[in-house]
Amino acid sequence: MRIRIVFSAALAALGLMFLLPVAAHAHGDTVKVVVTGQREGHVTADVTWENDGDAVEEAVAATVNAVSVDGSRTMGPWRLVRDTAAAPAGWTTAEALPPGSWKISVDVGFPSLGHGDLEVAVPVVDPAPVTPTPVASAPAPVPSAAAPVSSSASAPAASSAQGTTEPAADTDGYAVWWTTAGVAVTAVAGAAVGLLLRRRRRVRLDRLN
Repeated sequence: MRIRIVFSAALAALGLMFLLPVAAHAHGDTVKVVVTGQREGHVTADVTWENDGDAVEEAVAATVNAVSVDGSRTMGPWRLVRDTAAAPAGWTTAEALPPGSWKISVDVGFPSLGHGDLEVAVPVVDPAPVTPTPVASAPAPVPSAAAPVSSSASAPAASSAQGTTEPAADTDGYAVWWTTAGVAVTAVAGAAVGLLLRRRRRVRLDRLN
């Protein structure tokens, strides 16, 4: 009985040893790299297995290099990172290319060898215009409701002032009149006294004669 169990376990182990290489080689020995272009300057690429076209689920060790069309500028080497916007086979770069025409080459070293290249053009993006912030103008001063009250209040004050001025003027007139009357009365009284004194003097002179 024990011999059968040991024999069955040995057969299962042998089967796994043969099946694992078959499954590993089902994808093929190379990966297919297709540079799909760029997105806002970031290089994009698809990495799949050459034989069946399945997406590479393992970590990919790859380098990205870019050379301008005129050969005056070079960028890289950069590494590929997962592109969540183009899953499951999409890869991209964390760095971005400046505007211009570029020759892109991607070389994969793990999990298998692969290569891809493409010429891409990164357009010049104009910055968004800055809209000026409107400045709030100061509101026009609103006349207060107390202004008419003050003007109307000044009218009684002016009339009262005029009322107080008029009695003062009347008092001055009465004082002048009384002064004039007193002078006249005094003059008349003086004249009467003078006449009376003259008559008495004449009577005395007549008696003496």
